[in-house]
Amino acid sequence: MRKILFIGLSLLLVPLVSLAASNFKEGVEYQLIEPPQPTQDPARIEVVEMFWYGCPHCYQLEPFVKEWKKTQAEDVDFVQMPAMLGPRWELLARAYYTAEILDVLDKVHTPLFETIHEKRKSFRNEADLQKFFAEYGVDEETFRNTYRSFAVVTKVNRSRQLTQRYGVTGVPAIVVNGRYRTSPGTAGSKALTFKVVDELIARERDALVSTNAQ
Repeated sequence: MRKILFIGLSLLLVPLVSLAASNFKEGVEYQLIEPPQPTQDPARIEVVEMFWYGCPHCYQLEPFVKEWKKTQAEDVDFVQMPAMLGPRWELLARAYYTAEILDVLDKVHTPLFETIHEKRKSFRNEADLQKFFAEYGVDEETFRNTYRSFAVVTKVNRSRQLTQRYGVTGVPAIVVNGRYRTSPGTAGSKALTFKVVDELIARERDALVSTNAQ
């Protein structure tokens, strides 16, 4: 009898848990992106963080990003992308893509944030960035050739286009599968941001399952 009662109570709790997981509302904690933007792989769920190294809020979000990545599901692709909201954003966007192409992003990403926000050092030009990259084993010629390369220019131009297409007007901003946009400001806090993201991921996962079942 007790076992039957326990099962019954458990079943009653299921809708309550689902309801609690659906508390976030369109236009409040997140916005729809119209029209939805294509992702790199339609069979997976893409999460894009739009950021800028010069943004203190992006720096403060980094610990939350790192913690969330530890729980990232296997069907989720997480991408960090420097936003392009003005000409002065290009310098540090190029720095990001230079590091990515040279495969030193893991080495320089956090130190670049820390140099700007903890050490209060500004990067005014390419030469400043070259000196910084030299501290991580990148020689001057390699840095210069990569920083000025067609590949970096192409990536920066794509960031500029997606910043506009995603409707991003400030950073940090998180885009889920090209369909939804949220941020600490809209979610209510940095911690809540990734709760919103997780719910939107679950929604997209359900949509993929339904599509594949047809």
